[in-house]
Amino acid sequence: MRTPRRRFLGLMLAGTALAATPLRAAEGKIGVVATTGIIADAARQVGGDLVEVKGLMGPGVDPHSYRQTRTDIVALTRADLVLYHGLYLEAQMEELLLKLAKRGNVVAVGEAVPVEQRIGHADYADKFDPHVWMVPDLWAHVVRGVESALAETAPEHAETFAANAEAHLTEIDRLSTYASETLATVPEPARVLLTAHDAFGYFGRSFGYEVIGIQGISTESEAGLDRIKTLVDMLVERDIGAVFVESSVSDRNMRALVEGAAAQGHEVAIGGELFSDAMGQPGTYEGTYVGMIDHNVSTIAAALGGDVPARGMDGKLAAGS
Repeated sequence: MRTPRRRFLGLMLAGTALAATPLRAAEGKIGVVATTGIIADAARQVGGDLVEVKGLMGPGVDPHSYRQTRTDIVALTRADLVLYHGLYLEAQMEELLLKLAKRGNVVAVGEAVPVEQRIGHADYADKFDPHVWMVPDLWAHVVRGVESALAETAPEHAETFAANAEAHLTEIDRLSTYASETLATVPEPARVLLTAHDAFGYFGRSFGYEVIGIQGISTESEAGLDRIKTLVDMLVERDIGAVFVESSVSDRNMRALVEGAAAQGHEVAIGGELFSDAMGQPGTYEGTYVGMIDHNVSTIAAALGGDVPARGMDGKLAAGS
């Protein structure tokens, strides 16, 4: 028996498919719909002037819990190409995306990261940590995946996509070098990154940081009082002086940690706000992939006692970042 939600999706797909006019025909460009802003940025970098990109999830939006709207469904069914992350990041949209994949050009670009480089998780059988964008070297695989998807959609422009991808990958490689060098300036005992949810596993593995999330790899998990108490005790015992909030996750639990440590006579500062599952505001440097990671790396290193250039890698970060 079909559930009401499945019936709704089926009716919406059937209705929009009949009336769908591909964006490429309407705009004269390749119409791309990307689920997250991070993927949308990659599509714009690789596609350049040849693409019209719509990102479904904006700044501060949590992709783990995001549910598609009717407008989203129309956009998805009309697109020449749909790019989503996969690896169960868009958990609430997965049913729709898999249905669309049977009918059209739908690609899970996050799964371009080789299996052997992914991090598994005991709580999620046969699934992987989706937060691969936290490491530029891993994100490079995704950019290649975007290039491949665009080239298959419009093979006549494959050379342009390849050139654009190479230029963007050169920038990502420079970002990787900056991240490695800057994060290495933090004293080893201070390399502890405590955040709202476990989005920084790849970051920790790559750059040699101990990463602790109050919640699991999905924000759908909950942190109980016992978990909060355990983390407060750890902050006090290990003399950890900074924790970090995230732009797309409530800071309620993090504030509880700070207050709990203060009650035990230990001062913990909020080291800054990190971009975990979403980028900054459109039109800003932090609203690009490179700016997002530059901000995170610079904020973490500065808060934990590292040597950070003024306003990041190229001096582009907003004042106070």
